[in-house]
Parts: sequence; structure tokens; C-alpha cells
Amino acid sequence: MKYSGMIVKMDAEFGSPVQYNLPIGDAVVDMNGLIGHNISLTWLNEIKCVCCGKTIKKSFGQGYCYPCFTTSPETDSCVLRPEMCRAHEGVARDLEWATEHCLQDHYVYLALTSDVKVGVTRETQVPTRWIDQGAWKAIKLAKTPNRYTAGLIEVELKQYIKDKTNWREMLRNIQNTQIDLLTEKKRLSQLLPAELSEYVCGEDEIYEMEYPVVLYPQKPVCIDFEKINEIHSMLLGIKGQYLIFDNNIVINLRKHSGYVVRLEE
Repeated sequence: MKYSGMIVKMDAEFGSPVQYNLPIGDAVVDMNGLIGHNISLTWLNEIKCVCCGKTIKKSFGQGYCYPCFTTSPETDSCVLRPEMCRAHEGVARDLEWATEHCLQDHYVYLALTSDVKVGVTRETQVPTRWIDQGAWKAIKLAKTPNRYTAGLIEVELKQYIKDKTNWREMLRNIQNTQIDLLTEKKRLSQLLPAELSEYVCGEDEIYEMEYPVVLYPQKPVCIDFEKINEIHSMLLGIKGQYLIFDNNIVINLRKHSGYVVRLEE
């Protein structure tokens, strides 16, 4: 089979294991079905803006042309830093978009990739957000009525735990099995100031994610299409938004959103 066109991040469906589908041009490719097969992934030296569709030389913020990057609500400052959200004050690049995305219930969560980290996600993005990060376990810590309040809780908790994923250890499948997420939730909840502790949620379910991986790389080497525009190798698995090939090669497809590629089996 041969597919070509612009790619965006893979769709991930929670399951045992996670089911990945890659939008490419007008097609949607079942990526799980390619695991264990030799495939070819080639960048065709073209990038399109995922927002306006314009052909560009360089992308910003995972797939945007510069004008869209500076004006699109999807790339506003609060996307990376929720505590900077001002939608609750009526201030946003696009208030209609902010109403649907920022002024909705959000969760502050704890996730295990290699170590425990704190993060924020919209209620409708559970468990997709955890899958995109390659987490193997996660628990909800707090539920808030908007993105801003969730960001305040995250800032407080970042004093005690990380908010970043070590992608190398995640792809090596390093798991700290000594960490109990429920114990961590109780510990960290007690460190919140009174005005934020009221948002701690009573749901203590621990979510577990299983990924379609035959073999994890021991020393992952991340490929960038700007340097190497073609991969011919066996696909050994998928975790987060990374394709894992043999010879320790990995590629972050989300980083290459907007790139026009050809995929062949």
C-alpha cells in the first residue's frame, strides 16, 4: 500500500493496546497493522500550515505558519502555560474557541512515564492526553471549572514534582514501579493552599495504558526530517506520538505535523 499527503498527529483510541491511526492526506492509516512490517516513510520536501493550508518553508508550534502561530487560538500562551489563560476574564484570541476549550472542566493529573509528573488537560481529552505523553499510569488529582484554575494548581505542584516527560526514558519503557499514584495524590493534595485544595477530586481510579510495541529501543535516536528525509526500516511499535523502528530509530510524528510525506509498506 502507498499513501501520500500532509500528516497531523496520530489519533489514539484507548484500548489494550492503544489503537493508532495516522491521518495522511485524504486517508487514515491503521498504524497498528504496520507493526512488524518493513515500511518506508519519506518527506517530500513540502510543509503546509495545519491551520490555513499555505505551503511554508518552516513551521512553528507543531505545524503552523508564522502568521497563524501568532494569531490562532490553538497556539495562545495558555496552551503551554494554563496559568496564563485569561478567558475567564473575557480575554482571548478567540472567545468562542476559548469558551469551548478553556471555559470547560479541566483536570489536573499525575502521570507516570518514567517518573511521576503533573499536567493539565481538558475533561474531553482524558485519556488521550496521557497516551500522547506515553504515560503508562495516570490518576486525576483535581477538577476545575476552567483552564486558569487548573494552571494555578499545576504551578503549585511543580514546586514538588516535574511537569515534563523524559522522552528517552519513556521510549526505553523505564518504569518506576515504586511510585504509588494514590499515595502521591494524597501527599500532594495536602500541599495545596486552602483556596485550591477545594478542587481536589474524589475519583481515585488509576488508569493504565498499554502500547503496541514489540521491542523498545535501548538507546533511542530521534530522526528529524530536516536532516534525514527518508526512513526504510521495520516498525517495532508506537508510544506517545513516536514511531519506533529497529536500530533504535524513532520519530515524533506530532513534531512533523504539516509535513507532506509518502508512506509505503
